[in-house]
Amino acid sequence: MRAVWVLAGILAWSEWLNRRWSRTLVTPGRDGGSEAVVVLGYRNRGPTANAVNRWRVRAGLRSLTGDDTRVIFSGGTTGDGPAEAQVMADYARSVLGYDGRVLLEDRSRTTWENVTNVIPLLEDVDRVKIASQPAHALKARAYLRRRRPDLAAKLAPADDYRAGEWLLVKPLLALYGLWTLRRLKPAERAPWHRLRSARVP
Repeated sequence: MRAVWVLAGILAWSEWLNRRWSRTLVTPGRDGGSEAVVVLGYRNRGPTANAVNRWRVRAGLRSLTGDDTRVIFSGGTTGDGPAEAQVMADYARSVLGYDGRVLLEDRSRTTWENVTNVIPLLEDVDRVKIASQPAHALKARAYLRRRRPDLAAKLAPADDYRAGEWLLVKPLLALYGLWTLRRLKPAERAPWHRLRSARVP
């Protein structure tokens, strides 16, 4: 019985942590206007989308909420095959039947490069969403705030967290997330209102 409670506690902790990450550095309720959903690629060495990229594409497409939307697939080549951006776009179109506006950023090899290289594609939109595993998406949002606070102020939540999804893998995602976010300073994860209040003498 104790093992059951321990497992339940671990699963609850990982759900809470992933949910928290998915809601950090975003402004809920940002509706209307134009929208860009950035889908970040993950280590795709072959010509077809791997399991992680297939999930990220689905999360990105279900994050679309407006009429004036674009999906930006971001990721360069990590092997001998096509760029991750192209692989994800092909999966979105041929398998999921997405026929909306798609833009490709196919040069990036790191999260920092993902963010840097998609910036020109975000200048004219009212709302920005970044779709990936919650910790990775948070890292990208923090990088965007470093580079372009004005664009980061447009960040809205993506639909990349759902309770029970990836349930048994979430503890591993939580541990990996803690590791990948370790270099972010606490202020870089602080919501906008906290930063503003901290500046008030």
